[in-house]
Amino acid sequence: MSALQTIAAAATVHGSVGSIGYGLAAIGPGIGVGIIFGNGTQALARQPEAAGLIRANQILGFAFCEALALIGIVMPFVFGK
Repeated sequence: MSALQTIAAAATVHGSVGSIGYGLAAIGPGIGVGIIFGNGTQALARQPEAAGLIRANQILGFAFCEALALIGIVMPFVFGK
């Protein structure tokens, strides 16, 4: 069974390929947010005097990751039936 047939079979059983697609699209931003805040915490522990700059970069990176998640939510609706 090919990957396309598997997706088509899942769509008939579970309702929508869009919901499956969003589930897969949420994995990337979730991993990205974990990496951002994990490395930010390590950076704050190593250089506490740079807390303002590190925190600003964390927030910016978090916003970009969450924008990807929001795009993942919207795309099934845009390309849906």
